[in-house]
Amino acid sequence: MAHLTSDKNNDRSSFNHHLIEEEIHLFTFKNDSEHSHDFYRDTDPQFIQFHFCIKGEATFIFNEGRYQYPIHDEKSMILYNTQQRLPIHLRAVPHSWVISVLISIKKLHSLFSSEAGYISFLTDENKDKKYYQENPITPSMAVVLNQILNFNLHDSVRRTYLKGKVYQLIGLYFNRPAEADVETCPFLLDEENVRKIRQAKEIILQQLTEPPTLQELADTIGLSLKKLKEGFKEIYGDTVYGFLLDYKLEYARQLLENGSYNVTEVGLKVGYSTSSHFIAAFKKKFGVTPKKYLLGLVQG
Repeated sequence: MAHLTSDKNNDRSSFNHHLIEEEIHLFTFKNDSEHSHDFYRDTDPQFIQFHFCIKGEATFIFNEGRYQYPIHDEKSMILYNTQQRLPIHLRAVPHSWVISVLISIKKLHSLFSSEAGYISFLTDENKDKKYYQENPITPSMAVVLNQILNFNLHDSVRRTYLKGKVYQLIGLYFNRPAEADVETCPFLLDEENVRKIRQAKEIILQQLTEPPTLQELADTIGLSLKKLKEGFKEIYGDTVYGFLLDYKLEYARQLLENGSYNVTEVGLKVGYSTSSHFIAAFKKKFGVTPKKYLLGLVQG
């Protein structure tokens, strides 16, 4: 695979390439500048591309600009086509972060060999066809993606750490329960229901510190409590409050890294009335207390 290049390279935009294994490549693209940046990468047709837009927006450009495919905030996308090369030409708008994983079809098949039947592009009838699919980034995937972007470890353990995270990310990507299958679940075929569930997500994020009860949320969006619970789990892969907890703690981690607030202030900003409850929740999620997490950033 050819070398990755960029039209610009400064302290406000960056890209990194990590060779995880011979058949797995990890790329991180961060454009924190005020201008759009282009990133280029040649690829092999036997590699499947997983792209994750953590924030902002980016566009994949094909056929010398004749075809464009956007990827939006909190969305993931698979690209796979054995019939032609799909070199990466990524145009990231200002303040956009994208992570890409390229893995050979042979390697991916080996990871799921006993379960390949439920991964549609690995079935015999589809394995040689082109494949494009967009899915939402679940809260658990978002945590792993942010860990990949923000890891702070010694060079000697970097590759091992990232290998574990990439495997975890792939596992979470395909961890879509049977009831969430759009082909078999009539709920997800109802666009109005999907719209209401997405509205529910926006409401709880807007009311982060004082979220409504499930019944209040169901009444607001016009769904039964049962449909709210089932639909939210189907679309986002977690319960309403499980999703909210993941979001709050990830937001808290970002606030800590920003350095503008102390631990108590961060806890209050994400809805914890006491520091002890915030510290306990943070440690359960990330394995360290907020204070130790901050110390790790300083020492790194």
